Amino acid sequence: MVKVDFNSVAFKDGEIQNFSFNGEGVSVIAFFPGAFTEVCTKEVCSFRDMMSDFNDLDVEVIGVSVDSPFSLKEFAHQNNLDFTLVSDTSKKIVQQFNVKTSIPGLNYEVADRSVFIVKNGEIVYEERIEDPSKLPDMDKLGNKLNSLTE
Repeated sequence: MVKVDFNSVAFKDGEIQNFSFNGEGVSVIAFFPGAFTEVCTKEVCSFRDMMSDFNDLDVEVIGVSVDSPFSLKEFAHQNNLDFTLVSDTSKKIVQQFNVKTSIPGLNYEVADRSVFIVKNGEIVYEERIEDPSKLPDMDKLGNKLNSLTE
């Protein structure tokens, strides 16, 4: 299997900075189509609300969208998000994970709503959500994380 890693600009620890993901440990990578949209806001807030569970399991949470880092910074502030939000304006990360999609009727590409668990650089779980109005199955995600970190 191909090792998962990437570099980009992100909003992390209260500032916009360069970010490198090397896949060490266990991470949840959540792709969302666009900041400030209703369903994406619900999605990232569900991750926010579960952060103590992720922290207890020593799991890093990373949100990824094609939005600018400045937009993601404001999105994080408005929703009290305390996990890394990666800006993939180049669309290289969405391409690497094969989650790039076009918005029907527009000439604009975004990330499909999808969630991956990466353990030591390898994808060990994925949920791809074809209907952008649907949210990830957080119970299923939590159960898989619990089984990986026991």
